[in-house]
Amino acid sequence: MSSYAAYKAHKYNEAILAAQRFLSLHPGNRDADYAYYLIGLCYYERIVDVKRDQKITDQALSSFTELVRRYPDSRYANDARLKIDLTRDQLAGKEMAVGRWYQLRHEYLAASKRFKAVIDNYETTSHVPEAMHRLVETYLRLGLREEARRVGAVLGYNYPGNRWYRRTYALLENVGPEQVLPLEKPEPAEKPAAKPEDKPGDKDAQKAATP
Repeated sequence: MSSYAAYKAHKYNEAILAAQRFLSLHPGNRDADYAYYLIGLCYYERIVDVKRDQKITDQALSSFTELVRRYPDSRYANDARLKIDLTRDQLAGKEMAVGRWYQLRHEYLAASKRFKAVIDNYETTSHVPEAMHRLVETYLRLGLREEARRVGAVLGYNYPGNRWYRRTYALLENVGPEQVLPLEKPEPAEKPAAKPEDKPGDKDAQKAATP
């Protein structure tokens, strides 16, 4: 109850400490899954724009992952899985933002590492098609034409109708590595915010917090 009250008052650090204290004293309590859920939400609701540090996003991901691992059938598990996807998308967005920053400054090797990290570590997120296209661009700038064609082929196989594949196809077929198209100004990323009606301070949370 103290953790929930602190959460409702937006005292997130107090809420996390109270929930952690509850878990240390009562690890087998029937409301332990809700305590993990509250911890995750206290991090999740403070996620910031991808241009800023994403430590909070990492902590939210870790908390929700722990909830799903320990209590896969919990009534909070489905919402936790959704938020796991959103936090992973946010972290991928951060990698993309850094990669574009390097690319705009012609630091193509550093940029390619960021784009490859998105492909390797966040393969289910919405950023993968663009990451593959940007990787093709940077490989061409580095003179790695065969590697660029290989990435383009994988992009076409997995996302045949995607706009990023169409751009990649045109790039590989119609221009040489010395004529790579200039990088467009990236569209601003949006924070994956929970809708007010989805927050636990409403129905499920009130039920769980009521004796």
